[in-house]
Amino acid sequence: MKNEILETSLKQFLKYGIREMSIQKLVEPLGISTKTVYKYFKNKEELLEHALHLYHAQQYKMLENLSEDQKAVPLLFDIWQSAIEITYKVNKVFFEDLRYYYPELNEKIEKAISKKYIDKFIQIIQNGIKEGVFKEVIIPEVVVDSILVLYAAIAREEVFKKYRISLYDILSNTIVLYMRGFCTEKGIRELDAHIRTLKIQEGVMIAGKKRPEGIRKSIKNPAVKV
Repeated sequence: MKNEILETSLKQFLKYGIREMSIQKLVEPLGISTKTVYKYFKNKEELLEHALHLYHAQQYKMLENLSEDQKAVPLLFDIWQSAIEITYKVNKVFFEDLRYYYPELNEKIEKAISKKYIDKFIQIIQNGIKEGVFKEVIIPEVVVDSILVLYAAIAREEVFKKYRISLYDILSNTIVLYMRGFCTEKGIRELDAHIRTLKIQEGVMIAGKKRPEGIRKSIKNPAVKV
């Protein structure tokens, strides 16, 4: 029951935000009383903290699943494509509430999970340098922090909404352009080939009357050269 409460609460937080969600509203889909919740969590903030850990654990699992036997360039592209796709489904109120009403908890969670993520990204960058697809002169830590800044602007802010373009087009004009800057010629060829493959896959899906969900719906006329 504890896991069901946690998973349901996370979905409710992500869909509706934090401030307006009472314990009762969080567990309404389960049809249980608030007393049952308090057997496992002392208050809403503790429930939120556990829900945030679950959210990041799910994100990291996605990262690990993507990284199996994949080269650095397509892997880095797929990670940020998937991350933006997932985060864009979250109500922006959730991130606003977290930063404004729970800044200490937000900072605590960020500190707890950031090193694990950053270490993984740095490893990917270093692998790319060994593969000859990323330039040797780059500083992996700086590259990763720069991508994280772009990601935050894309996924959690309203900066790009005014353009009314697809998530893929936003990705193409931000993170993908930045990637091309630290790729070698070999890396650029691999990046272009990967994007071209995704476009072909999209065409096949449309022909079969099926579409992949999320930003892959928009893989057409990307800003990058293919």
